[in-house]
Amino acid sequence: MLIDSHCHLDFPDFAAELDAVVARARAAGIARMVTISTRVHRHAEVLAIAERFADVFCSVGTHPHYAHQEADVTAADLVARTRYRKVVALGEAGLDYHYDNSPREAQERGFRTHIAAARETGLPLVIHTREADDDTARILEEETGQGAFPAVLHCFSGGRELAHRAVALGLFISFTGILTFKNSTALRAIAAELPADRILVETDAPYLAPGRFRGKRNEPAHVVEIAKVLAECRGVSFDEIARQTSENFFRLFSKVPRPASADADHPPKLGAPAA
Repeated sequence: MLIDSHCHLDFPDFAAELDAVVARARAAGIARMVTISTRVHRHAEVLAIAERFADVFCSVGTHPHYAHQEADVTAADLVARTRYRKVVALGEAGLDYHYDNSPREAQERGFRTHIAAARETGLPLVIHTREADDDTARILEEETGQGAFPAVLHCFSGGRELAHRAVALGLFISFTGILTFKNSTALRAIAAELPADRILVETDAPYLAPGRFRGKRNEPAHVVEIAKVLAECRGVSFDEIARQTSENFFRLFSKVPRPASADADHPPKLGAPAA
């Protein structure tokens, strides 16, 4: 069993064949998928997909790119939307200093609003951070001082210091297809040294296709390729990475039900190639 802890099934890239994409994920042994919200004002579209598939769940939140457009979203608004059964996380929210599509002040305000909602609900916050290591660490440490909250640094591409400061605060670190890229030696070194109980895998589909799918549209079935490289980095078997990352996922995303015992007894073949 593997989990794709972060994908975007509501994006137009999947509209024409969403049923086939989910079917390929199931055939590859992907037991759960979390489709991630980027705009609260369009959350109904994400929720509809989660409601459509038994093994797909979703978050609610505002990506930092849109923080200035959704400055009216409050922690109470976010908390209210987590009452839906299929909403299992907050975010993605955080800081993106690569594109700076939204003013940094708006990004930080939105980030702290989502943290407040995560703290109140106990649901994990999915954090987007790009080229913003220092401010991300500062905000996380300041906010944790006001009370702990569950969270994951998704699509991790930051430095070693941020990874270890986040883990020290109790956060998880999630890896995407970036881990498989030839120029990601430093990232693989970080992945190799993190505590086993703090790592996750994800696709961030439709982006960042790994390995032999590089340059093509990504999809949840391809999380298998990321898990293979993570296992190589850490010097453990693929089965061990699948077991460990899945266990970590269910500890963090505690609202997501584990597969029924019948599913566990007769799982799909892990690593089946995607069409």
